[in-house]
Amino acid sequence: MEPLLTTAIPGLPPPRRGKVREVYDLGDSVLIVATDRLSAFDVVLPTGIPDKGRILNQMSAFWFERLGHVCPNHVLTTDDDAIAAKIGVKDPHLAGRCTLARKADTVPIECVARAYLTGSLYKEYVRSGNSLHGLLMPLGLRDGDRLPAPLFTPATKAAEGHDENISFQQVVDRVGRTTADLLRDWTITLFSHAAKHAAACGLILADTKFEFGWSDGELIWIDEALTPDSSRYWEASQWRPGGPQPSFDKQFVRDYLETLDWNKQAPGPTLPDDVVQRTRAKYVEAFERITGRTFV
Repeated sequence: MEPLLTTAIPGLPPPRRGKVREVYDLGDSVLIVATDRLSAFDVVLPTGIPDKGRILNQMSAFWFERLGHVCPNHVLTTDDDAIAAKIGVKDPHLAGRCTLARKADTVPIECVARAYLTGSLYKEYVRSGNSLHGLLMPLGLRDGDRLPAPLFTPATKAAEGHDENISFQQVVDRVGRTTADLLRDWTITLFSHAAKHAAACGLILADTKFEFGWSDGELIWIDEALTPDSSRYWEASQWRPGGPQPSFDKQFVRDYLETLDWNKQAPGPTLPDDVVQRTRAKYVEAFERITGRTFV
């Protein structure tokens, strides 16, 4: 079971390659292929996670369909046969990995929703005293505590390195009040619906990020949807505020990398098989619990 790290589809121009996804321009639409590449500390590692791309693509498809009533999205189809007919190629390596999507001009804002104090948000809270993005918070909150209400914490989209948190007013300055209000409202509404579903599956959705874009004059939801790569899922029964929580993502990879004498610069180190398999198992478990389907 070898991971798929890159693609080259006969008859199509070379794709635009991101950290995980490869995007082919089909003229009237785009083909998005989710590979098995894995990034950590903003470095794409040489070792992939088998089936990770298939899991991400199918989990996104689940959420785009489930939350389609909240706002329009970019999905045209994820059906392998329909996509094969569109591109004139049927490759078993691409099965389950592809989304045929509307073209869109990406809004240059990472739209992040957070319901728990963790990660960079906790660091901001400690550094500022008791405020987050200019909003006063209760004193004495711990790492992992639930916030009084979900927060919209936007950030700039960085081509490389870390995104930079910005205020809502800075979003308004960049995209205008009407679009900024819509980005915030959709982000919180999508998050709230997803968090409720996750809770019914015994999971906590601590935070997630969304991307939006303009397509034929319409603002739509694009990229990925509530996957372990873009979201922090915790086991609800193990939630213990006061420190980092076990999560359904790259935790095993990060934990392993922290034990190495590595400067967190490219090239990244090769991962041992046990770390790869444990990480894959977490992605599979997240998919199966969220979707209620067996991953095959």
